[in-house]
Amino acid sequence: MVKEYDFLVIGSGLAGMSFALKVADKGQVALCCKTGLEEANTNLAQGGIASVTKTTDEFEKHIEDTLIAGDGLCDRAVVEKVVKEAPSQIKELINWGVEFDKDEKGRFDLHREGGHSDFRILHHKDSTGAEIQKSLIRRVKAHPNIHIFDQHFAIEILTQHHLGQNVTRHSDNIECYGAYVLNMKTRRIHTFLAKVTMVATGGIGNIYQTTTNPSIATGDGIAMVYRAKGLVSGMEFIQFHPTSLYNPGERPSFLITEAMRGYGAVLRTQDGEEFMQKYDKRLSLAPRDIVARAIDTEMKARGDDFVYLDATHLDAETTKTQYPMIYEKCLSLGIDITKDYIPVVPAAHYLCGGIQVDLNGRTTIKHLYAAGECSCTGLHGANRLASNSLIEAIVYADAAAKHALSVIDTLDYEKRIPLWNDEGTRLPEEMVLITQSKKEVEQIMSTYVGIVRSNLRLKRAMDRLDILYKETERLFARSVVSKEICELRNIINTGYLVIKQAQERKESRGLHYTIDYPKKNPI
Repeated sequence: MVKEYDFLVIGSGLAGMSFALKVADKGQVALCCKTGLEEANTNLAQGGIASVTKTTDEFEKHIEDTLIAGDGLCDRAVVEKVVKEAPSQIKELINWGVEFDKDEKGRFDLHREGGHSDFRILHHKDSTGAEIQKSLIRRVKAHPNIHIFDQHFAIEILTQHHLGQNVTRHSDNIECYGAYVLNMKTRRIHTFLAKVTMVATGGIGNIYQTTTNPSIATGDGIAMVYRAKGLVSGMEFIQFHPTSLYNPGERPSFLITEAMRGYGAVLRTQDGEEFMQKYDKRLSLAPRDIVARAIDTEMKARGDDFVYLDATHLDAETTKTQYPMIYEKCLSLGIDITKDYIPVVPAAHYLCGGIQVDLNGRTTIKHLYAAGECSCTGLHGANRLASNSLIEAIVYADAAAKHALSVIDTLDYEKRIPLWNDEGTRLPEEMVLITQSKKEVEQIMSTYVGIVRSNLRLKRAMDRLDILYKETERLFARSVVSKEICELRNIINTGYLVIKQAQERKESRGLHYTIDYPKKNPI
């Protein structure tokens, strides 16, 4: 079946839905999401969204904080763009119905997080992402030009390759015509043709054993664009959140927001000793890469499985009011955070690299845009500053929407794309092999491509992943397409990109730390 739309949006987080809302008055929009609109990384974001909103704060301070966290690899023009356009996009969110917490005087109740020199994190209790997601879903569902396709999994970006033409990775003539999309309700693959396509598929956390990401975060958009010969960069920079709740067997790992450390909670070893003073003068409010490596170092030195986050010295009622979701979650496990230490451990959390885009959100493939965590804008450099991701998502969705709207009237559909051909394929006989292969990828990445790396570990990871890649491509070629085989293929492609780009970086920088090229101060 062929479906034609002006705009195709793949992904239902903040980037995807805000782009859809910003272009919908101009044309028909297909919004595809792998599960439901509610399941996205945005929905799990606890801490908040960073923006200069008070008179005592300054754009230049936010810019400088971002540049410092990015360890010299941020694109300053991008940083200035995001920081300076942030306040107007905050107003847009409020107009869409998002409610941010305010104090008794009606001013934003701002938090401060690691790496920030001022209080500038807008939030809704400790469930900011859920508040944003809920508000945008209401708006999206109400717009007559936005057509929602839930349980629809995009499996390939359509380019000249599907017309039988040869395209190379460095060609400047690759064009996007839409995507092949699997309807998981009917198991049929539809051809979605679009004048403009936006990829907003989120992160890659599920290439690791321990992650704060939802199960859908399998690098789908990045893998699709890479297979379509688009450029992907910065994949070595995986941010491990320092403080996920240590609760073996739970997936995704429950996040303990960094805002708790901004509020005054401190990190301790299992014997109750503070340790961040050994690693950074900013103590528990140091940037995430520093805190995660410090925790990793302490755990390995002591042979411990976790460290503690201590909020017991803070006002109990304020803690309950500010962090109700964390309080209730921990209480369900027998931990009263007003009286007990919280066991925490680093977990794969955020990808700073991804699909390479310009200032207008354009990928290296024509008529294809990317925004949100799957994109690499140049904002984060080697390490994301806390709470910069949500604001980046909407600023770049806005930039992409403005550019797309300026060219949409000059574009048309490519009608010659053939229907998906699954002739000669069959259902995989050994679904257990797909499940086991996915676990193997998680183990390989967690063991060899984690917080601390080495040339030997990366080579070992690449060798083992190559075996799984060849096995999976053979299985994909002869199997009826399913969510399971596509996700396996995508996490292998994504893992390969992380390893390859980590091997190419012959230094320790930001989130990429290797013992073969250590910094003078490894933390």
